[in-house]
Amino acid sequence: MTGLELLLLILVLVLVLGAGQLVAVARPFIINAVGGLVVLYLAQVGFGVTVAVSPLTVVIVAVGGVPGSVLVLALSLFGIAFVP
Repeated sequence: MTGLELLLLILVLVLVLGAGQLVAVARPFIINAVGGLVVLYLAQVGFGVTVAVSPLTVVIVAVGGVPGSVLVLALSLFGIAFVP
């Protein structure tokens, strides 16, 4: 192997390890976001509550999880925010 090939191999290895760390850090937020969006979907199907899903809604649900989705639902029901 030449020096350039070794350098590229090391660079790819560093990028793969960095991407793995990024996914490991973001995993709880992804799980919270999916769980919260499922709660929002079930509220829409079960109770007919509609919520405007925006990037802000996803951030609140991702950080707060199920309590965050309940907060978004309450704000939507009272017409304060997230009203479609």
